[in-house]
Amino acid sequence: MYPYLFSPITINKLEIKNRIGYPSLGLLYSYDSRLNDRYYHFFKERARGGAGIVTVGPVGIDELGAGLVVLSLADDAFIPSFQKLTGLIKAEGARAWIQLFHAGAYAYPFLINNQTPISASAVYSPYSKTTPREMTLEDIDRVQNAFADTALRAKEAGFDGVEIIASAGYLLTQFLSPLTNIRTDAYGGSFENRLRFPTEVIRLARKKLGPDFPLTVRMAGNDFVPGSNTDAETAKIAKAYEAAGVDAISVTGGWHVTRIPQLPMELPRAAYAYLALNVKNAVSVPVMASNRITDPASAEKIIRDGCADMVNLGRVLIADPEWPKKAIEGRADEIRPCTACSQGCTDQVFNGNPVYCIGNPQAGYEAERPIIRTNSPKKVMIVGAGPAGLEAAITATRAGHQVTVYEKDSDIGGQLWIAGAPPHKQELLEFIRYYRAIIRKLDIPVFLNTEVDEALITQVKPDVLMVAQGAKALLPPINGMDDPCVLSSWDVLKNNPPLGKQVAIIGGGSVGLETALFVAAKGTLTPETLHFLMEYDAQTPERLKELMLKGTSQVTIFEMLPKAGKDMGKSTRWVVLDKLDRFGVSIQTDARVLSIKNGRIDFEKAGEKQSMTFDSVIIAAGSQADRSLTEKLGQLGIPFIAIGDCKGPGKIDDAIHGGFLAALEIDKKN
Repeated sequence: MYPYLFSPITINKLEIKNRIGYPSLGLLYSYDSRLNDRYYHFFKERARGGAGIVTVGPVGIDELGAGLVVLSLADDAFIPSFQKLTGLIKAEGARAWIQLFHAGAYAYPFLINNQTPISASAVYSPYSKTTPREMTLEDIDRVQNAFADTALRAKEAGFDGVEIIASAGYLLTQFLSPLTNIRTDAYGGSFENRLRFPTEVIRLARKKLGPDFPLTVRMAGNDFVPGSNTDAETAKIAKAYEAAGVDAISVTGGWHVTRIPQLPMELPRAAYAYLALNVKNAVSVPVMASNRITDPASAEKIIRDGCADMVNLGRVLIADPEWPKKAIEGRADEIRPCTACSQGCTDQVFNGNPVYCIGNPQAGYEAERPIIRTNSPKKVMIVGAGPAGLEAAITATRAGHQVTVYEKDSDIGGQLWIAGAPPHKQELLEFIRYYRAIIRKLDIPVFLNTEVDEALITQVKPDVLMVAQGAKALLPPINGMDDPCVLSSWDVLKNNPPLGKQVAIIGGGSVGLETALFVAAKGTLTPETLHFLMEYDAQTPERLKELMLKGTSQVTIFEMLPKAGKDMGKSTRWVVLDKLDRFGVSIQTDARVLSIKNGRIDFEKAGEKQSMTFDSVIIAAGSQADRSLTEKLGQLGIPFIAIGDCKGPGKIDDAIHGGFLAALEIDKKN
């Protein structure tokens, strides 16, 4: 399976067993910049899963360049701990790489003992909200030597290769960009001068490492920041890096401050492969593609079509470290999906918390959450085939228990079908694909269209009863909820009924915003139609953009809080709000809905009562636990374990992790 993806490749003189790399991603498993057991277990699993390269990082080279998620190899004292790590990675058959890092202006002062960050120029950074100090020539020399010295330590620590980061808006890109480099000396001004610092860093590292040690660079394929470098310049930058001595180039998207999505579901799969191709056309060394390369077929196509020589699978290998192993064995349907939700990874880092994965309860908890085979198998009955029930079923079965699942609907998935309905959230439906495959593999009986009651429980006689009944839509106490024009967001997302030209949504949380996008996108151009019209110049670009963003309904959101989307993560909220603005959705904040009658909404805003009339009114006020079964069981004295939303409404990670952890506790039940 996937012959191009699993063919070997050589970087410098080092053979890599396949074309898959795990790139540097901040994990925040320690707050002292040191490795610990959590790091060791995490990286060992990524290597054991079959990746050709496993990159550790970002790893800092000095104190001033430290970032929020940075380990450190700035001193010889760190070498032994990294030697242990490289030994673990290489023992599993992967090549161990390290990414060397300097944040530059992106360094938060509180992380560097309240010192002022340094950069090419004293240009305010919206990322760290700080104006850095312009680097002196002495600073430049010191940082260049710090990169080279740390590269040499990495070699001594047993790494097979060193990568220098020159992407995402960090120090090297701050020298490259005319936005952040306004120097007037030899390191600023012309394009060639702005290239001087990063190429000197590479040359000095190459000199220290010697000619035969793999040295690579991670670069932005396009900064995606107005006024900065585009893919027109990055091809020239890549050529300069090759001339300076790199053996391979890893190409990613833009800066952290870009307003173009780089990671969320809104970014199509493998969308930035064209950036890698642009670099590949300019250089002769191997090129790696990155960003949202989710499935083996997409990865194979990138290699087969010549867009890149390798692919980086970052969050994908957090979600399932065995992705490579499953792909080569023809088990792609068994791969746990990375849905690009960013909730457990990117959002966690932004909040200063350790990385986990919403869909993989063991990611980041490899040592703490093993599935141990039981010595006393139990008969387990699970009510509900949503994510909580299915995760519990799979985990309990792998632990050796005898599991049967009962579901009242005609299919598995529960609320995943609703969650995956809005535009660009279809990735969530991949969980259903995954659960189908594993249920089939483990031969877990699932009875659909089956209501569970006392009689069935008495008939089955389970040792352990788990109830994952889910939740139901919450209806707020507003007069007129029985008005004919009122629907729930769940009804709309599940059944897609006609709604009319003017549509109101009551509730500006994540469900309300995503429902608004679902409604606003109705009647807009499909990607295939847009491609056709563009190919034949059938419409002007302005008209095409209008047709992309103007559907059949005008949507207005009513939110009683001062801000909409308060329950959304930092990395996705701005993307959704930006899309709503592009679709022309109006958001009324600080607006308390008083009543609904014949499509007219009376609401209060800033102490003033107002009215608006709509064809349809959608209620998106959240959910409440469905305790209809658990309450009956409690009355009958039948013991049970509640998991998922019937225990209390939560997010998808609460359901998946809750089901997993509940299954681990089965042996403790009498």
